[in-house]
Amino acid sequence: MQAAQETPQDPITGDGPDRQAGHRPDRPSGHGADRQGGRSTDRPAGHGADEAGDRGPDPARDRGPAPAHGPEPRRGRPRSAAAERAILDAVVELLEAGEPLARLSIERIARTAGVGKATIYRRWSDKEALFVDVLRAVEPSDPVVSGTAGLDDLRLMLEWVRTRGLAHRSSVFLHNVFAQMKSHPRLWAEYQRTVLAPRRAAMLEAVRRAVDAGELRDDVDAELMNDLFLGPVLMRTLHRPEAPLPDDLVDRLIHALLQGLAPKAQVAAGGPATGPV
Repeated sequence: MQAAQETPQDPITGDGPDRQAGHRPDRPSGHGADRQGGRSTDRPAGHGADEAGDRGPDPARDRGPAPAHGPEPRRGRPRSAAAERAILDAVVELLEAGEPLARLSIERIARTAGVGKATIYRRWSDKEALFVDVLRAVEPSDPVVSGTAGLDDLRLMLEWVRTRGLAHRSSVFLHNVFAQMKSHPRLWAEYQRTVLAPRRAAMLEAVRRAVDAGELRDDVDAELMNDLFLGPVLMRTLHRPEAPLPDDLVDRLIHALLQGLAPKAQVAAGGPATGPV
């Protein structure tokens, strides 16, 4: 997800390089004033520079030479990974506390994370974009595939879908968040566009590589074959929560599809003639 354009007119505090992910220290006096654009005398010189960039001459900063071991100051406005982590953690914290998605505001999220609203808007254009990244953060990481193999990559992707289904079954939090998300059309559409669609496209490409490698038939539509592989796993993970998801499910599925579902005697006899599907 591309971050929103940064706006240098909105200085913030609380998300400099010294902030550790997930740690929300007590805010020093003057924090509110600095968030409004003023400078707090309680804030250490240079705090927040990673977020706000070089703002020109600063008497406090120019009182003397920098320590010999200090790095050269950098211009620009690099993003703070600690600030992003704090924002994502704040959304999860609020949702885990029972706050509905519909009632979460950027202001509330910023207050919980200990950052300014401008910090959030520099990274995400709106709440939908932020929530999608939150879902990415709490879900299992996407599988790492070769990008060159066919069936082997397809097997890895299907196994990821299976383990993701197990994670959703064991997490009340994930179950509730996805149930709420589907009642927010904009959020669901953004999740479909930026998360689900790329995953489906990657799986379809693996099917096509398998066809090119001679591992799958070349007279069956690739989209249909993709659905035949993915459909049973999605059925068990999404629509049949009581259905088992054993460790060997993916291997059994692939074997069944490759062998075909016609009776063995019929296959041995040549079976009924069929045209391309």
